[in-house]
Amino acid sequence: MAEVQTPAGASAKDTALMTFSIVVLLVGLVAFYWYDELALPFRIAMVAVGLGAAAGLMWFTWYGREFWQFALASRVELRKVVWPEREETIKTTYVVFIFAIVMGVFFWGLDWVLTWLTRLLSGQSG
Repeated sequence: MAEVQTPAGASAKDTALMTFSIVVLLVGLVAFYWYDELALPFRIAMVAVGLGAAAGLMWFTWYGREFWQFALASRVELRKVVWPEREETIKTTYVVFIFAIVMGVFFWGLDWVLTWLTRLLSGQSG
C-alpha cells in the first residue's frame, strides 16, 4: 500500500485545518438540502457562508499560502502574454471553423464508406 506523503512545508496542523475546511464546506452544502423548507436565498447564503468559512480556514494553511503564491506568480505571467489583435483572432476563428467543417465532412464520408464496406462484406443489403 502506498504511503501518503505531505509536502515539505506542510505540517499536521495544516492537514487538520485543510480537513476541517472541507468538513465546513460539506456542512454548508448539506445544510442547503437539509433545510429545503427555507427560502432559496437563505439556503444559498448557507452555502456561501460554508464556502467563505472553508476558504478562510484554508487561507491559514501551508496549502493556502502556496496557492496564493501561485496566484500571484500567475498574475505576473499573465501580464507577459502578448494577446492577438482583433483581426488575427477573427482570421484564426475562421480557420478553425473551416477546418472543423472539412473534418466533419471527411469523417462523415469515411463513416459512409466504412458502413458500405461492412454491409458489402457481411452480405446485408441497404
